[in-house]
Amino acid sequence: QLLLLNCKVVSFVSVSLLGPWGRCMGSECGPGGSQSRAVWCAHSEGWTTLHTNCQQSERPSNQQSCFRVCDWHKELYDWQLGAWNQCVPVSMRSVGMPRPAVCTRGEEGIQTREVGCVHKSDGVPTEDAICEYFEPKPRLEQACLIPCPRECVVSEFSPWTSCSKSCGMGLQNRLRWVLAPPLFGGSACPNLTEFHTCQPGPCEGEESLHSLRVGPWGPCMLIKKKRTRNRQNRQGLKFWDLQVGYQTREVTCVHRSGNTAALSQCNQQTLPVTYQACVIPKDCEVTEWSDWSACSKECYDLNGRKGQRTRTRQVKQFPVGGGPECPELEESEPCYPQGEGIPPCIVYNWRTTEWSDCRVDVLLSQQDRRRSNQTGLCGGGVQTREVYCVQAPTETSSNLSLRPVNSDLCLGVSPNTTQLCHIPCPVECEVSSWSAWGPCTFENCQDQSTKKGFKLRKRKIMNEPTGGTGNCPHLTEAIPCEEPSCYEWLLVKLEECVPDNDKVCGPGTQNPQVQCVNSDGEYVDRQLCRDAILPMPVLCEVPCPKDCVLSPWTSWSLCSNTCSGKNSEGKQTRSRSILAYNAGDGGGQCPNSSALQEVRNCNDHPCTVYHWQTGPWGQCIEDTSVPSANSSLSRTGAGVGTNEAFCSVGMQTRKVICVRVNVGQVPPKKCPESLRPETVRPCLLPCKRDCIVTPYSDWTPCPSSCQTGTKQSRKRIIIQLPANGGQDCPEVLFQEKECDASSFCPGYRWKTHKWRRCQLVPWTIRQDSPGAQEICGPGLQARAVSCKKLDGGPADVAACLKFAGPMPQLTQSCQLPCQDDCQLTTWSKFSSCAADCVGVRTRKRTLVGKSKKREQCKNTQMYPLSETQYCPCNKYNAQPVGNWSDCILPEGGRIEGLLGMKVQGDIKECGQGYRFQAMVCYDQDNRLVETSRCNSHGYIEEACIIPCPSDCKLSEWSNWSRCSKSCGSGVKVRSKWLREKPYNGGRPCPKLDHVNQVYEVVPCLSDCSQYVWVAEPWSVWKVSNVDLKENCGEGVQTRKVRCMQNTVDGPSEPVEDYLCDPEEMPLGARESKLPCPGDCVLTDWGPWSRCPLPCNVNSTRQRTRTSNTKGFKILTTLQCSNMKHLFFFQCFFVGKLWRRRTVIQASQGDGRPCSSQLEQWKPCPVKPCYSWRYSAWSPCKSEGARCGEGLRFRNVSCFVSDGSGKNPGSMVEEELCGDLEQTVDGDKQIILQESCTVPCPGECYLTEWAVWSLCQLSCISGDDLGFGSVQVRSRAVLAQEPENLLQCPEQEWEARPCTEGQCYEYKWMIGPWKGSSRQVWCQRSDGLNVTGGCPLTSEPVSDRSCDPACVKPRSYCTEAGVCGCEEGYTEVMTSDGVLDQCTVIPVLEIPTAGDSKADVKTIRALNPTEPTANLPGRSGRTWFLQPFGPDGKLKTWVYGVAAGAFVLLVYFVHSINLLYSIHLFYHLFMLTHVSCFQLDCFTSFS
Repeated sequence: QLLLLNCKVVSFVSVSLLGPWGRCMGSECGPGGSQSRAVWCAHSEGWTTLHTNCQQSERPSNQQSCFRVCDWHKELYDWQLGAWNQCVPVSMRSVGMPRPAVCTRGEEGIQTREVGCVHKSDGVPTEDAICEYFEPKPRLEQACLIPCPRECVVSEFSPWTSCSKSCGMGLQNRLRWVLAPPLFGGSACPNLTEFHTCQPGPCEGEESLHSLRVGPWGPCMLIKKKRTRNRQNRQGLKFWDLQVGYQTREVTCVHRSGNTAALSQCNQQTLPVTYQACVIPKDCEVTEWSDWSACSKECYDLNGRKGQRTRTRQVKQFPVGGGPECPELEESEPCYPQGEGIPPCIVYNWRTTEWSDCRVDVLLSQQDRRRSNQTGLCGGGVQTREVYCVQAPTETSSNLSLRPVNSDLCLGVSPNTTQLCHIPCPVECEVSSWSAWGPCTFENCQDQSTKKGFKLRKRKIMNEPTGGTGNCPHLTEAIPCEEPSCYEWLLVKLEECVPDNDKVCGPGTQNPQVQCVNSDGEYVDRQLCRDAILPMPVLCEVPCPKDCVLSPWTSWSLCSNTCSGKNSEGKQTRSRSILAYNAGDGGGQCPNSSALQEVRNCNDHPCTVYHWQTGPWGQCIEDTSVPSANSSLSRTGAGVGTNEAFCSVGMQTRKVICVRVNVGQVPPKKCPESLRPETVRPCLLPCKRDCIVTPYSDWTPCPSSCQTGTKQSRKRIIIQLPANGGQDCPEVLFQEKECDASSFCPGYRWKTHKWRRCQLVPWTIRQDSPGAQEICGPGLQARAVSCKKLDGGPADVAACLKFAGPMPQLTQSCQLPCQDDCQLTTWSKFSSCAADCVGVRTRKRTLVGKSKKREQCKNTQMYPLSETQYCPCNKYNAQPVGNWSDCILPEGGRIEGLLGMKVQGDIKECGQGYRFQAMVCYDQDNRLVETSRCNSHGYIEEACIIPCPSDCKLSEWSNWSRCSKSCGSGVKVRSKWLREKPYNGGRPCPKLDHVNQVYEVVPCLSDCSQYVWVAEPWSVWKVSNVDLKENCGEGVQTRKVRCMQNTVDGPSEPVEDYLCDPEEMPLGARESKLPCPGDCVLTDWGPWSRCPLPCNVNSTRQRTRTSNTKGFKILTTLQCSNMKHLFFFQCFFVGKLWRRRTVIQASQGDGRPCSSQLEQWKPCPVKPCYSWRYSAWSPCKSEGARCGEGLRFRNVSCFVSDGSGKNPGSMVEEELCGDLEQTVDGDKQIILQESCTVPCPGECYLTEWAVWSLCQLSCISGDDLGFGSVQVRSRAVLAQEPENLLQCPEQEWEARPCTEGQCYEYKWMIGPWKGSSRQVWCQRSDGLNVTGGCPLTSEPVSDRSCDPACVKPRSYCTEAGVCGCEEGYTEVMTSDGVLDQCTVIPVLEIPTAGDSKADVKTIRALNPTEPTANLPGRSGRTWFLQPFGPDGKLKTWVYGVAAGAFVLLVYFVHSINLLYSIHLFYHLFMLTHVSCFQLDCFTSFS
């Protein structure tokens, strides 16, 4: 009851917990699905309870509708990515994180964006779960970098301009330009202009204060007449609604202050024209788009190329009078044919011919042209085939009937046309050495009636040669002999020596063990040798205990001759050696040395040797008596492993003759008939293969344009080459013919009509202008332009716009001459010159009409009627330019190495060569011309020397030293020492010790107890002497030999060497001649490239060469590596023309090292570059007024330059650019005039835009921060009147992104102190002095003024900011540390040895207590003693010196006789006076 009561008191605090939503389920895709989740009731402390404990009304739903995603929804939904927001510093998002006080590389930040799943078609947002089904949600945040603020950087100021006035008060300006714009919130740009007043002098008379200014032309206005439309809308002008109107401009008189004044204030006789004729501007008007044309593709192929369809629109009104240009009149888009019943497209496939034979010479010819014609080559090669496109075969067509078509019809990557292959190198027949001559046997043991015998010797084939054994040399040789036999006894071995008379030692015999053999050496029954001579027992001797012990006889050596004749006979030797000498009396003595060797005759038969010699097998000839073999018989052929089919059996024959060695052919009976080789053998005949070619392709189409002399062609391709006597290929594989003359020529051209009459501005408009006349003056005239076909027929204007180039000009300015105007003809051409540099040439013009009678027109100064100029003088001078090239050896002196490769030791790499310097040729006007004009081939040559390499040179070997140990194993040493070090790349020395010696060590032995010697393997050869002969190195090979304790299990552990028997010690070193290992192997120099014209600075040429794919050996056993050789050339003005070589095999060990010069250069010959270029703009000129709107002009002229871009070049005759299209810097639109503004006197205005600055990156310590590069240009303000400065416009600058920017660093620079100040400025890393860019926090101090100021005489402000004294003076300070006065320094000079003078000088040093440099002409050292301290008081040592002087005086007083007291007093007085004078004593001290 108590528990129940408690339960009623306690209240439950329960909450509903939710599980995640499950997978969306449903039978259909889309929004009809449903998903569920778990919902349960839990106590607030976390444990689960009954559902009834939670409020049922608040229970969340456990089921909801959802969108069931299917795979095809991927095409309907996708993630939509918003733009990244501004980068926010991390410190602003993180509470408590301080922002950095000084910005170095920028501040880390975070930027966010919005990402949502949307419907692709309309962009409506939907649930993210749909897109997450296919790919994860893209990230919403990313790290970013907020760069440090970059302040504006400007250049130094220019020099001051001249005064804006020639008299009175004016202004001078100096300008600077923006080099880097302010970025990322950096400080703004400072003023780009500084002004100061100037006054050259007083003005004489009244100063002109007013100027006439013309304004810009106003808009073109229509002339309001009854007949407003011009009659120019005639033939060819229906698309140009030309209406001639007029435009006016304002003419005002302005004061220097900028205010407008009355026109009467401007004293000018004639006012400028205020009107002119113009064309009313018309915008381009076009029709609506036409319908799309049919698709150019008429078949259906989903994977093939798409077709094109187009639509057009027509021009209703072309732009005139500066109206906007017409838009595109034609557009196209890819398409597939639409509709039913569209046939499928024809399918085209790639086809290939069979591979050609494998060729090695293709690769070799790339390395060495001499190898390209050699046959019988083997190794790695290349084989090729042809690839062509055909229509896919149908069921009724065969592969052979497919004709080639245009390769563009085949889709996909075409098959390879080349592949690597391998031709096995022929294996030469290798035979063993000859066996010994056999016994004399019958030629045929079954027929022994002839009594004819032969001795035979044989050899065997050791390998499988290419083409079988038919090409091997003969294997048997025979010698006629007498008393032949077919069988003989063969001595197998001798038994043990058995002493005679059953003694233990002494003379005895050895019985032979024999076996019966036939003539082929085969064991046979012993009964067959019953007639043969049995070998006799051999005498021998078993040594007694005290006898001399001899070794057994060695085997007989090979016979010295194969036969015996008058001058030679065969000999064999054998030998034995003494194993132990006789011990004491009674022992048998050892034989002398001659008895240790025996000689016997051998091969005593005459030198009459015969053998059968075979010729090569002949051609396989069909044998009609044998039925044809199965055609499926095949054999793998050599080469590339193709299977070759054989169709029949044939016969081959060869010639067999008997030959006597060293004589020649002899009758066949001289050779053993039983050994005669076969002369006939069967063979297999390969099947015939006829040539197979494709049918001819269709004729190529003729061009649609009206071109003459064009041809069309067709071809066929060889699919299979003939072989084995098959039908040959046709000779003609390519045909061409002239195209038929086209009856329709679709070419177009512009036709221009006559200019219409000059139309003036209506008189009603210009009658108020002073000096205007009704029937003359400036006007405008138009002409008609029409489009024609090349055959003269009319055509649509759009066709000419598309095919005939830009439209001719429709209007031009004109002038109707007034009665008072002077009219002249145009200038004639200049007359010709009789010779260069001689005489003058002239041109003329004449007055026409009524101008001939007017006096003002006859003024030849205003209207000259002739011009004269000197005849051109073509004088040329040559000048060297650029640096000298490398020293280059002449090509003829080279020695070719193996396969064109160069082994550095075998070719001439040094000696006399030549170096080159480029020449330029200038004419009399200092313009670049061809070098041939100066009788030069473009170079100066000069002899030079390449020093030859010298190898390391060592002395001869010294004598051997004594053995290092008296017992056991020691060593003895001999040495060589260095005589000459290598230089200029010679072979290096072997490793030398600290005294430049190299040693050879061999073991030496003494008598000791026996142990076991154990030798390690031999080391590699080490070159100890370098020789230039063929065997270029003398080497030593060493190994470790150790004495080891011998146990039952073999050698166990090393012991001291003296425990082993020295006589059994293996050699630890051995010497031998050794070829130099691994000399460097280089390719030959690549050829010089042809220098391209230097007109394009970036013009380059390159080529690639690959070495033979199979390496080859050069001087060593190391093989060359496969390597690509890259030759790269770049040439521009005075550029370097390179040639290179590469290392095929690096030097190994002590081989001669590779030359460091792997590339050489020489200058490119300088050639003139011609180009069209604008001349400079003329000064802006305002017609008829002093200032205001005007025009400036320029021309397009032909210029010659050297292509470097460093100098502007010179203008030359236009004929030299005749072959060039008239473009300037690639722009075909030539602009020769533009409007400009002439500032009025006193007006404040902006300069022209400066050139773009260098492209600059945002960098820290040379590292690009990744914000791109930028360049900037600016306009500064120019002022002329001090009163008008407030009316000046604002300065301007603009920036743009650029590429290939550079990193620049800025640092503070300081100058020397001058008084209390010094210069401090900022400098860019390229040496340019700038303002801005350097951090202000690290700016050095430029001023060090003292406070209070230094006003005492001889004082100045020091670097420490305190007052000090000038040289020669010392500081006397007050008690509070302030300078009180500057006192002259007393100086004590102590002369030293060699100093003849001992006078006192007052010299001030920077540190008077340190020795100064000797004065000129004096030796020794001088010390300067400063008696006063910084506080102005005497130093302690001064008192010590004074006390010492006093003691010295007392000593003199007691030492000198009293008789001289008067004199002593006098001297005492004098010394004291001098001392005080030298020490500048104070009065108290005196």
